[in-house]
Parts: sequence; structure tokens; C-alpha cells
Amino acid sequence: MRRLTLHIFLCCLISAIATSCRDSITDDPTVSLTFSVDTLRFDTVFTSMGSTTLQMLIRNTNKKAVQIDRVTIDDGRYFLPNLDGETKLENLSGMTIRGNDSLFLFVKVNIDPQDSNTPVLIEDKINFHFNSKIQSICLEAYGQDVEILRKPVFTNDTTLLGLKPYLLYDTMLVACNLTIAAGATFYMYNDANIFCIGNLTVQGTHSRPVRIRGARRDNVLVNVPYNNVAGQWGGVYLLHLEQVTFPLQYDINYLDMNSGTIGLYCQSETADNLPTLKMQNCRIHNMSMYGLVLQNVNAEVSNSEISNCASYCVYLAGGKHRFVHNTVASYFGASWMQSVSREDVAALYINNLSKTIAPMESYFYNNIITGVRHNNLVLATPLPQYYTGEFAGNYLRIDTAACHYQFHDNRFAADDDTVFVNTAYKYKEYIYYDYHLTDNSPALSAALTDYLLPLDRDSIARETPVAGCYQQIPNTDEKTE
Repeated sequence: MRRLTLHIFLCCLISAIATSCRDSITDDPTVSLTFSVDTLRFDTVFTSMGSTTLQMLIRNTNKKAVQIDRVTIDDGRYFLPNLDGETKLENLSGMTIRGNDSLFLFVKVNIDPQDSNTPVLIEDKINFHFNSKIQSICLEAYGQDVEILRKPVFTNDTTLLGLKPYLLYDTMLVACNLTIAAGATFYMYNDANIFCIGNLTVQGTHSRPVRIRGARRDNVLVNVPYNNVAGQWGGVYLLHLEQVTFPLQYDINYLDMNSGTIGLYCQSETADNLPTLKMQNCRIHNMSMYGLVLQNVNAEVSNSEISNCASYCVYLAGGKHRFVHNTVASYFGASWMQSVSREDVAALYINNLSKTIAPMESYFYNNIITGVRHNNLVLATPLPQYYTGEFAGNYLRIDTAACHYQFHDNRFAADDDTVFVNTAYKYKEYIYYDYHLTDNSPALSAALTDYLLPLDRDSIARETPVAGCYQQIPNTDEKTE
């Protein structure tokens, strides 16, 4: 019993000494605080709108306590600090950080309009004054002016120059001839959609593509941006209504859209006067449903990547379709961060079963059609051997037993093929999907020279019969447009 009493007494004594040491304040000027980061960096913040909150730890790794004389901020117009629940820095005078203890610093930013078309760097500092010294934390953010669109309706012919990014809150209706200039960017809020019942021209270029993406610019995790999460916005719908008696035209070049629900949904209500889609050098990626849907539409699609959709990457029903040098890759994954799971469906589905659709023809040359599934192309038609079309010069991961006379001069996937640079999201290593070809990719020699397009999607000359929209990762020394 005496031994137990002595043991308890010694434990209490040691604890009291340790607590006393932690509460004892040091005035040693060589003592420093430790910051979890030396700079809090915000992603680009839309002006006049608040940001998400960033946080960091301020640690006192010394045995003794440190008393903070005061906390100041150099400018204070944009950044809004919160130190352990206190938002008024003047109230922090004389606060103490015990030995081997820490505080949380939370910071938000709200930036006034900067009267600039390009992002403007905003900087500030939070300063901790103690023991006759100052330690500072740098704050950085880029403020971007945007043009806010709330339920816009365009009825007269319009050109959107995109000098500033567009922030679309809800549905945009286009009932005219709409032209979108090179470099325009659309940030889409949750459930925001674009409905076009007129003609559409997208004038993106290799160096200045037109972009459509979600509005959130912060991260799910430290190294995982929300821009990698599918289903953040609705879709782009090109609709040919029954009462329109003339065919509509959609001419789309270098459109890059990602992480919505449906990428490009193009449909005609009638099997007569079909609209025409010409889509070149585009990218539709990471959709929680479909990538490209064409129903009763005549289409030419070239040099485009359509990838990582939870359902069909490409769905065709009605119309004449010609696909040349495209990469259709179905590797939708990273289920831990996606709101939906990948459906067990083919990357490309050609539906010729309905009696109400326009007559169909399908021509596929020099494409890559592949994915995690064994069969990534379904030709659903009553009599496949009589279907009008041709599939040649492609690299295909499909069920070869379903191929008929339309299929010739294709290269079929083997289980041990390494086609692309990366087909998985390795977020811990900061490695994202990359559908450029590896040095030993079987697609490097799969194409037919009769259908070679002069440039790939990187605007690099095609000098060898490479299938798909990309070749290998471009050299920085190679010339682009």
C-alpha cells in the first residue's frame, strides 16, 4: 500500500512540475514559433465573392510558454483571419501559447473587383510580436473579375468574347446564332446548364481553348481539386426542335469541358432536316453520366478526347457519323471521391434498334476505343452484317466475335497492352489521367495512312500512322501552332 501511495505521489509531482514548466513564460528572444506552412495560398478567387476557409497550425514546440504581445496584419482589406475563434486581432494582445501546445489559424479572403481581365495577385502578412521579435505568415490569393450570368436568354445573334470568365449560376438559353470566341471560360455552378436551340460556333484554338468547368476552385483534399470530381454542373444541350424546318449547324473547335453530368447532348426531335455537328480538337472528360450523345444528328468528330464517363462515353442513335483520330477511353474511377460508380457499359454504343430514328451510318477511322471493360464497342442493330459503315485503322478493345465485314485493318487489344501514359488517378503522387501514348503503345502503328490528319490535338504533325487524338507526350522543343 505504501509503495502504491508513493507511486501516485511521484506521478502527481512529475505532472505538476511538467504543467508548471508549460505555463512558465519564457522571454528568450531566440525562441521561435513553428508554422505548419510559411505561406497560405488560395486558388484564384472570384472578386466580390468569399472564398473557402484555409487553415494552418501555429505550434510552440518549446517546453515553456510563449506570450504574444500582439498580432497584426499589414493590410487587412482582403484577408479575414480567425485565430482560435477570435476574429479581432486587437483582442489577442497578451495571449499565451503553452509549452508544446498549438493554435489553429483560419483565414478567408474576399477581394473587391480589380478592373482587370486577368487575375491580380493579392498579398498580405499576419505578424506575431513576442520576445522583442516578429514572425510572419504570408498570405497570397489571385483575384479574378468575372461576368456573372443569372438565367441569361440570348434571342439576338450574339458573340461572347470572354474577355473575363463567365460565372453561370443556373440555365443559359440560346435562341439565336451564338459564337463563342477563343479563350472564353465558363465556370458552372451546381446544376447550371446551357440550352441552345439555335446555331452554335465555338472558335477555340490550341493555345486558347474554350473551357467549361465547375465553379469550385478549392480542394477536396490537400492535393485533390474539386475540378477532378464529376457531376459538379449539368450539361450542354444542342436541341433541334420539331418546329424548326431548316437544319442547324454546330461548328465546335477546341472546346475543353470536364466534370459535369453530361458533356455534349445533341438531339433532333425529328428525323428530317437533321442538324450537323462538326467537332474538332475537343476534350470531354470526367462526366457522371454521358460524354457525347448524338441522336438524329449528322456528325464529323475528329482529333478529340472523350474519356472517363460513368456511363457511355459516346452514344449514337440516328444520323450519319464519321469519327477520325479520336481517343475514346472509359476509365472512370476513383470511387472514393465520385458521387456515382461506373456503369458496366461499353465506351461506345451505337443504337440502331429504334424505328423512329433517322437512317444510320457509322464510319470510324484511326480511333482508339478502349477502357477497363473487355468489350468497349456495341453495335446494336437487327442485322449487324447489313449495317452501313466501316471501322478501319482503329485500336479496339472489343469483342472480336461481334465484328462483321465492316471491321477490317484494325488492331485488337491484348490483355498485357500498355497503351496510355496513365489510366488511373494516383492522387497521392499528384498523377492524373494522361491519354498520350507510351513508347511501346500498340496504337503507335495502328492507323491507316489514307485517313491520317496532318496535326494531332497537341497541334503536332503526324508523320507516322498513330491512332487516336494524341501521339506521345510532346517535346517542349517541338513546334506547335
